[in-house]
Amino acid sequence: MQQDKLALSLGPILFFWQKQQIVDFYCQMAAQPLAMIYMGETVCSRRQELKVADWLDLARDVASSGCDVVLSSQVLLESESDLKRLRKLVEQEDFRIEANDLAAVQLLHAKGIPFVAGQALNIYNEQTLALMQSLGACHWVASIELAADRLAQMVAAVPDMVCEVFGWGKLPLAYSSRCFTARHYNLKKDGCEFKCLEHEDGLPLYTREEQAFLTINGIQTMSAGCHSLLARHQQLQSMGVRYFRISPQGLYMAEVIRLHQQVLAGVMAAEAALSELSRYAGGTLVDGYWQGKAGINQCEGMMHAGT
Repeated sequence: MQQDKLALSLGPILFFWQKQQIVDFYCQMAAQPLAMIYMGETVCSRRQELKVADWLDLARDVASSGCDVVLSSQVLLESESDLKRLRKLVEQEDFRIEANDLAAVQLLHAKGIPFVAGQALNIYNEQTLALMQSLGACHWVASIELAADRLAQMVAAVPDMVCEVFGWGKLPLAYSSRCFTARHYNLKKDGCEFKCLEHEDGLPLYTREEQAFLTINGIQTMSAGCHSLLARHQQLQSMGVRYFRISPQGLYMAEVIRLHQQVLAGVMAAEAALSELSRYAGGTLVDGYWQGKAGINQCEGMMHAGT
């Protein structure tokens, strides 16, 4: 059976940017060849450059361009104010929700609202995927650590669930109730002085041997390397994956999207695109998890490209 072609999606902004930068970014993204755009604060409750009402207004502007917009919920809820913002997202009726926490799943299930099961829900097996479907999920974002063969088995086991993969960007690895960026500056979490605003793409963390190891992003730990599955696009399509997620970064987003779209459209070879994309990545291209190895392993597609 002919599989639907892979479509590009844009994940939520994971970093802390100024309000005007966010607005300008989505004005630019609305003109890009993206099938779906996710919007909303997912990482830290202190990042309130945009309130829920602002996100909704911005989402309506982006949706007017013809793109499917999904509102992403916060990953780690710690207070009643966090729940209040979540309830506002669930109560609006204009956009679907990406549930990134079980509280969001519970609220959406109680209202009978179909939702996207986000990557942060950690769906690692067919049983959990089927459970999420029974609770109302119609679309899921695969966990970043899943190897190719494992993902193929899960897609085949629940074929009527739309599957999306995280295909480009620094990997969101873990979340904590502590703020690592505040700690770096010897500040308390509640008095962080919003230092994340000084690091557009996160704060790099190096080993004692000066090897790039991780990226600190407030309460979130990310990879240092840029995860890329572009060289695997035919494999993704053949196993039934529908959406290829690109994660926002501070610079070169239009170029990154253009190169991905050209490869998916068959007008450019993945190896050539990866050679060019490596200049925009902000780190080594990696795909170790996809190979069933350590996530920090270099992307094989780059080796084939001779870089």
